[in-house]
Parts: sequence; C-alpha cells; structure tokens
Amino acid sequence: MDPLATLEAFDSALARRGLRLDGIVIGGTALNLLGIVKRQTRDCDVLVPPTLDPAVVEAARAFAQERTRNGDPLQDGWLNTGPATVVDYLPDGWGRRLQPAFAGAAIEFQTLSRKDLIFTKVYAYLDRETDLDDLKHLKPSRDELTSLEPWLRHVDANPAWPSYLTRALLLLEERLREPVEERDGGSRLRRR
Repeated sequence: MDPLATLEAFDSALARRGLRLDGIVIGGTALNLLGIVKRQTRDCDVLVPPTLDPAVVEAARAFAQERTRNGDPLQDGWLNTGPATVVDYLPDGWGRRLQPAFAGAAIEFQTLSRKDLIFTKVYAYLDRETDLDDLKHLKPSRDELTSLEPWLRHVDANPAWPSYLTRALLLLEERLREPVEERDGGSRLRRR
C-alpha cells in the first residue's frame, strides 16, 4: 500500500462515518509520512493507543474490502496495533519528542522522534533483517547506535543477550555502510 494515499482515502472514509482516530504511528508508514523513505508498506503500525476503537477497526476492515474489490489489494488487518508493546522499551522521554506525521479531517497521527524511530528500527532489525534499508535511510551515527545500547540491553532476558547485542550493533554499523537496496515499483531491486 502507498501509506499517504491510503491514509488520505481512509481519512475521508472515517469522516463520512463520523469517526475519529488519533494516535502514534511507527514503522514504514511513519517513515513514508516523514519523507524518509518512499516505498510500499503492508500495513499501518499504530503504537498508541494500544487498542483501537472497535468502530474504527470495522471501518478499516470495510475500507480494505472495498479497496480490494476495486483492484487495490489491502489486508483486513492493514491498520493494527501489533507493535504496541514497543512502548515498554522506548528510551526515556519519548513522549516529549513526538512529531506530527499526518493530519486529516478524521485522522491525526504523530510519530516518534528520529532517535526513537532509529531505536524501533534497530529493535526490529535485531529480530529481522528486513529493517536494514530503513535504518540506512535514517542514517544513525555510531554515537546514536551506542546511546541506544543501554535500552536495548533490557529487551531480552536471555543471559547471552548482552554479548549478542554488542556484536549485532558492531555488525549493523558495518552493514549501514552498504548501498541501500530499494524496490523499483514492484519486486525488482535496485542498488542506490
């Protein structure tokens, strides 16, 4: 999905239903809305509120079905709060560093600061490498990566986690120097 176009259309759909959605988005949608990346995403990850109004969830499902019928496939769960538990690990003061991301008639989204977006992408990268290109676009410095290590140390109770984390961050720093791989319209990759 194209995050901006999808949110603009969903904003109109919510307004017609007299519904409102205020929240904090992260992930690919947030990076697209901020202009950091320009790519398709599978979904819109809402960090806060941790649960969505059932009427908004039903509106999102109906919206997805209508879009799919019109040839623009959209998953029923495209609007979700899957990453809501990330709030438990964010660096102190994250709520004071929010920035505007989208304002429509029925939807107003904020997102995390660049530092906190880097944290969420590093956190995700440690579990799945698909977030590497987003991190390359965010261009974290060595100091930024080092400053996140104390918070990242607490996201896993495994005794081997601290040494894994140190090695993973060093490897990430090297990998951030590699060219960005971007999808060119569809599935074709191109190096930049």
